[in-house]
Amino acid sequence: MAVAYATVTWDQLHRDARLLAEQLIPLGPFRGIVAVTRGGLIPAAIIGREIDCRLIESISVVTYDEEQIGKPKVIKPPTAAGDGEGFLIIDDLVDSGVTAREVRALLPKAYFACLYAKPSGRPLTDRFVVEVPQDTWILFPWDTAPLFVPPLARKGAESAQ
Repeated sequence: MAVAYATVTWDQLHRDARLLAEQLIPLGPFRGIVAVTRGGLIPAAIIGREIDCRLIESISVVTYDEEQIGKPKVIKPPTAAGDGEGFLIIDDLVDSGVTAREVRALLPKAYFACLYAKPSGRPLTDRFVVEVPQDTWILFPWDTAPLFVPPLARKGAESAQ
């Protein structure tokens, strides 16, 4: 299990997606995008807008149940993408590479890009924005909720009550 946590805010995610899009524009135009669900859906929408690509397909690969990692299973294939020629695969993160290997096997001619990459999965992506240590668990904006935090001055008063 990860020993460190990194929180990605909506603003940071948007900035990173736009940065990735900027790097991808010279490689296009792309016929379409394949978003790896669920994490790749929002980055794919942002990148699709920025590179002016309206065809967004998805692929859903289940690699774990609860917290047990198992054999990857494609539960929704990217039919419109064929073998991936002219398509761009977008994911939020490549971690161990299990999902990426499965997606690459189905779309061998696609270009694979993601926002964040860990060392184990890095060789499976063609492009990424930020490398993250393997032992870091990324908390994406859709995984968290803003909570009220009392002012520091109240901290002592609360414990005195």
